Amino acid sequence: MPDLTPAADLAADRRRFAGESEAYAAARTALLAEEIAFRRQMTRLADLRRALPPGPVVETDYRFKDANGEEVGLIDLFGDKDALVTYFWMYGPQRERPCPMCANWLGAVNGNAIDIKQRVALKVLGRSPVERQLAFAEERGWKSLDFVQTVGDGYANDLGLINPDGSENPALVVFRRDGDQVRLFWTSGMTMSMADPGQDPRDAPDIASLWSILDLTPEGRAPDWYPKLSY
Repeated sequence: MPDLTPAADLAADRRRFAGESEAYAAARTALLAEEIAFRRQMTRLADLRRALPPGPVVETDYRFKDANGEEVGLIDLFGDKDALVTYFWMYGPQRERPCPMCANWLGAVNGNAIDIKQRVALKVLGRSPVERQLAFAEERGWKSLDFVQTVGDGYANDLGLINPDGSENPALVVFRRDGDQVRLFWTSGMTMSMADPGQDPRDAPDIASLWSILDLTPEGRAPDWYPKLSY
């Protein structure tokens, strides 16, 4: 990595807002230095992620049902792309309505899906019949997401996504095509036990735009507030 200008030196040249007090100006400049350092750490994380050695080959022939009602395999979900981003959402057949947090995240992804799919394949996996998933997508106005039904619970069970009480866990999993095989590239590793006190478990960086935007506000994330399907 090339030598980088110290973050504090870069922050010293920040644009000032008229009327800043000396205390605000000093604190905001110090914060900007931390933000620059954080940006550099995020870049380092992305570099380390891309440098992962080849992941394990997916040996199980997981089956899925696409929006056309056709049964396909995992490698078929790639289309003409070499990388496949999947999100398993909590909308199993036992749920009357999907998980509000899953719906919130997918709503944001829907807005970027057309662009994302220029680079990689993007599929939303669920245990509910694909027709049921599509009906909810229509209700929300999601037009750019591709929904897929898992055939059987082999995929969900192997990834530990079904709890003993029948409830589900979400999962963001990225696969890579390797010839005629599929390899795991990356999957979120953050579990409940890894959450810091008073926080929900979340990825680094946080991939939910809801929380990223609220983090910019004076009150930040309210510890007792979560999005709903309707207000």
